Amino acid sequence: MKQNESSLTSLISAFGRAYHSQYDTPKIFDDFIAKDLISPKEFADIRENMIQGIPFFNQDIAKRYQDDPDEILKWITQVQLSPTPLARAAYCEKVLMNEVILGLQQYVILGAGLDTFCFRHPELSNKLEVFEMDHPATQEWKKKRLEQANFELPRNLHFVSMDFTNKLTNQKRIDEMLDDKKTFFSLLGVSYYLTKEENASLINHLFANAPSGSSIVFDYADEGLFEEKGMSNRVENMVKMAAASGEPMKSCFPYDEIEKMLEKAGLLIYEHLSPAMINDRFFHNRSDYLSAFETIHYIHAVKK
Repeated sequence: MKQNESSLTSLISAFGRAYHSQYDTPKIFDDFIAKDLISPKEFADIRENMIQGIPFFNQDIAKRYQDDPDEILKWITQVQLSPTPLARAAYCEKVLMNEVILGLQQYVILGAGLDTFCFRHPELSNKLEVFEMDHPATQEWKKKRLEQANFELPRNLHFVSMDFTNKLTNQKRIDEMLDDKKTFFSLLGVSYYLTKEENASLINHLFANAPSGSSIVFDYADEGLFEEKGMSNRVENMVKMAAASGEPMKSCFPYDEIEKMLEKAGLLIYEHLSPAMINDRFFHNRSDYLSAFETIHYIHAVKK
């Protein structure tokens, strides 16, 4: 992932979270900080680009709501953009908070982008050390945005540079960071952009010296990723948009292949959520367009 691609992906994801926080009810995941990391001009530009792009997503919706741009934006955001980022964040942070209750001391966010966890949970500043791992240029870009929004860096937030597509360049720093403490990792919205070999290498490196009980929550695409069209062709659109942006999706896994990859790293699957289970848990009885994305699964795996 190149820096400009990483920044764009992070910005679009933040837009989706900000839109949900401001306009959707009930909330799946309320990132009330996200809007502060996007300038009004950026929000307006993304909004306009989404609305102008509706013919690509759905010709029928483009015609039906041609005089209602707000409804077009709602449709695109709720159908295409937001479902996976919202539900996976809600799932991950619920697991994380349970681990904190059980005495967890450190949390590592892989591919953090514009993550706002530390700023939404100041009550944990003396309980939980948080390490954000990402491309160094992305991290500098984020720090500037935080400064512009008048956010001070919390004392428990630490930045660790990493390029996920190469062999970990900061293995020594990672080992020092772990310091034989039980650690919770999140890897959200990253696995599909890595090859299977890169995913396996990343997991192996992270857990090589992690103590027993350390765990990870991540999302992955199943083997239907490149064949499934999805509701209103949204899966196909997701794959096409990723390729067009220069950040193609590279991997999808059958469940047993994920299980074997984790076993080789010393991990056991504690919980697996299929798209149907995600829909039941996070999108049940909604009256809007939001629903779980086809082909995307969540896993919580724990080191033996």
